[in-house]
Amino acid sequence: MYEPTAPIGVFDSGLGGASVLREALRLLPDENYIYYGDNANAPYGDRPENEITELTLHCVHELLEMGCKAILVACNTATANCIDIIRTDLNVPVVSVEPAIRPACQQPGKGKVLMMATLATTRLERYLALQQRMPEPDRVVNIPCPGIVERIEAGRLGDADFDDLFDAFLAPYDGLEVDGIVLGCTHYVFIPGAFQRAAARHLTGPCLLFDGNEGTIHQLARVLEEHGMRNPHGSAAVEFHTSGDPAHYRPLFENLLSRP
Repeated sequence: MYEPTAPIGVFDSGLGGASVLREALRLLPDENYIYYGDNANAPYGDRPENEITELTLHCVHELLEMGCKAILVACNTATANCIDIIRTDLNVPVVSVEPAIRPACQQPGKGKVLMMATLATTRLERYLALQQRMPEPDRVVNIPCPGIVERIEAGRLGDADFDDLFDAFLAPYDGLEVDGIVLGCTHYVFIPGAFQRAAARHLTGPCLLFDGNEGTIHQLARVLEEHGMRNPHGSAAVEFHTSGDPAHYRPLFENLLSRP
């Protein structure tokens, strides 16, 4: 049993989990955090399922060895692929992100809900089962978005930096009425303007953006309370680790974490 003052481990395949950590720092400022990004192996979205599982387990065990009291899996692809295996394998509480299709589907209207995510997330059984639990599963349109993660990891964050990718993704849906767009990868939270710009060019309807980060941190808070693990003395300290080159990725991570 870890002490309440121990840090929370935050894992992502790369830097996208910084968007979840940013929400944790806002809502749980009395905790301390250790972030681990598997940048050397990112992105996970195009990898086979067994590779995603193997890489994820290695990374969360790295965080355990650093003394983390709980693990926050801030990667939609890892969650959809192997969250049950992670929870069985670890002896600490595990909380994970989940695509926000439920609140998006609760949005009133007759339009579609676009679930934009990595290829792996949109085809994995756990996510597809979540989709089927929606009141109108056919309202959800799954759109794999290869290439976005790589550009964000390279530090490209401008609204126009993704025009060519979005033009390819959304061309088949030109003129479609859309009530909501689910940002189904934690990286995507850093480029809302790019999604809004693409929606204005290709889609109709309100096209409201949804992500699951705030709900994930509320769940983390509940789990910490249930296990008597809330830290009364933390200071929102963040320790950064990566499987890649720290000199390259640390500045990118700090930039993302400080974005409004």
